[in-house]
Amino acid sequence: MERGYSMGFKGAAIALFTVAGVVATSGTAEAAALPSYEQWQADVKQVMDPAIPWLEQRVAQGGENLAIVLDIDNTSLETEYHKGEPNKPVLAVARWAKDHDMAVLFVTARSFSGKARGDLAKAGYEVDEICTRGLIERFGKAKARCRKDLAEQGYTITANIGNRDTDFQGGGFEKEYKLPDYDGELS
Repeated sequence: MERGYSMGFKGAAIALFTVAGVVATSGTAEAAALPSYEQWQADVKQVMDPAIPWLEQRVAQGGENLAIVLDIDNTSLETEYHKGEPNKPVLAVARWAKDHDMAVLFVTARSFSGKARGDLAKAGYEVDEICTRGLIERFGKAKARCRKDLAEQGYTITANIGNRDTDFQGGGFEKEYKLPDYDGELS
């Protein structure tokens, strides 16, 4: 398995100071931990830029039922920054895959696929399959189970794109593209 990823970013530290024995913070933890939208997009683009050239090589090698797997929140969709909007560098890879007869599969920690399917379609994604987490299933185990189920259906998962470590647990794919999650601050 190969890995493409962006180095984690930890936002500016929250300044602490004591005034008459009271500890105060400047700003919120969320504001300090997440980068600007522009920085996030630059970081995402850095990770995704090598994806299409790699997929071109992979498609040229041949194989049956070639597919890519994408996470949804803060991977395919800009859930944190612009709810419901597509993450354009990821959408470009998904569209390239569809244009080259690859399946576009989604594996998510969401529990129900109906709303997710609608959100993805509205954002411009063509969805071949979507696999969700069971109600009592842990995220990492669910996503590993989903990839295994998709492979058993005959898909060859060439690329797996996500932003959390749980998106990659359990393997079942040829290459991963890990988008930044900024030390877990971007879910």
